[in-house]
Amino acid sequence: MLQRAETLEDLYKALSPQPLIAPAEFAAFYRKDINDVRGGQVVERMRLGLRRAHGTMPYKALLMGHAGVGKSTELTRLTREVENQYRFIRLSASESLDPTSFQPFDVVLLMMIEVARRTAEDQPAGAGRRPDDAYLKDIEDWFATEKDTLTSRTETTAQAAAGAGIAGDTVWARLTGLFASVKGEIKYASVRDRQKVNYRLSRLDELIGAANRLLLHCNDLLRAATGHEWLFIFEDFDKAGISPKQTEDLFVTYANAIRELDAHLLFTIPITLGYSPRAGSLPVPQSALFVLPDTMVFDQAHRPYAAGRAAIGAVLEARMRPEIFAAGEMERLIEASGGNLRNLFAMTASAGDTALLRGSQRIEADDVSGAIRQLRTDYERQLGESQYDQEIGADGKARPIAYEAKAERLLRIYEGDPEAKIPAPVLYSLLRSRAVQEFNGERWFGVHPLVVDLLVRQNRIARPDSGRVPGGTE
Repeated sequence: MLQRAETLEDLYKALSPQPLIAPAEFAAFYRKDINDVRGGQVVERMRLGLRRAHGTMPYKALLMGHAGVGKSTELTRLTREVENQYRFIRLSASESLDPTSFQPFDVVLLMMIEVARRTAEDQPAGAGRRPDDAYLKDIEDWFATEKDTLTSRTETTAQAAAGAGIAGDTVWARLTGLFASVKGEIKYASVRDRQKVNYRLSRLDELIGAANRLLLHCNDLLRAATGHEWLFIFEDFDKAGISPKQTEDLFVTYANAIRELDAHLLFTIPITLGYSPRAGSLPVPQSALFVLPDTMVFDQAHRPYAAGRAAIGAVLEARMRPEIFAAGEMERLIEASGGNLRNLFAMTASAGDTALLRGSQRIEADDVSGAIRQLRTDYERQLGESQYDQEIGADGKARPIAYEAKAERLLRIYEGDPEAKIPAPVLYSLLRSRAVQEFNGERWFGVHPLVVDLLVRQNRIARPDSGRVPGGTE
């Protein structure tokens, strides 16, 4: 469990970047001020939709925002506010799926496995009753058809799985063994036979039919036992390492798979997917596509934004004594983070380690400067050309977006050009790298303070005759 740091030696215990999910940690470290100042009422709107959907129809929503902005922690707050109506199945794309090779049917299979297992758990976590054999047999039959159709080499996995479960010959015993094998296959999908992938994709409609029968049945069992319904929260599709192609396939190419599932579903997705030309093909209406904004440390006129800084400071002070910092140094870290908590925690941890290694019990200016330089270098590296950031040239060929195009768009955003926020490949690239931030209110974009520093050093933004560069850290 997280512990508030009283000394520099304890700092590492307080700065985990993991979201606040455990009730005790949420109660101890969550600060609502940061959500209030960020605006948008994202959780409140999702809560309203879920309350209306209970007992009527599936509720589906997509949540996007920069990594480290606090999406998972806000989803924890949502679960607390609708826990009188829902039980939650939280799944992580980065932990449960193969990051580079997962397929749409993997997501459906994982949902089926987890809802069957959780429904069988004792109350209050589950319904205290296993799903009926008829619904489980649907799954067994789906795999049996695959085993009979594919080559003997591919059959081996399914045959072995059928005997790997609980002793006995019940459907539940056989399915328990199969589930264990399938979860392993989903996690390490990159070694899966391509023939199997193609075959399962061709039978996705059949799988969704079986899934819907099981999902509705498990919902009925839970509702009869507790009055609740199942809500799936599937996170981390926006994390580094998750293949953009696999994510786009799931939410765009095979969007109908999500549309047709009879379940309450919340997904976190990459912010760039929500702004891409294919956003109109996402499996939810625009009203169910939510953005969790960044927290301002500067306003649109590049003036320090006191309310945002105070809210971020409250989060940091919940995790450590402010006396760990020399005067003014915590404020420097808050400014340099651009309001991103993950960046803030990483810089604070780095500065704390530097202070400890030189034998100090307090974080001083040089420690903070070193941590800021390190993060600024990370941002500079992310602005380079990447295979994930491509645009179509006049010749119809895709090529990496040149830095010059990125710098030109950054400068226009910094200067407040309203046309600079019009979606385009270069803007998607800058959003993906977090060089551009999105804020609530009139939906305005801003340049991250450390990227402002880089533009100044490249003489793209002029230094004033005196004082600091507006919107930067130097």
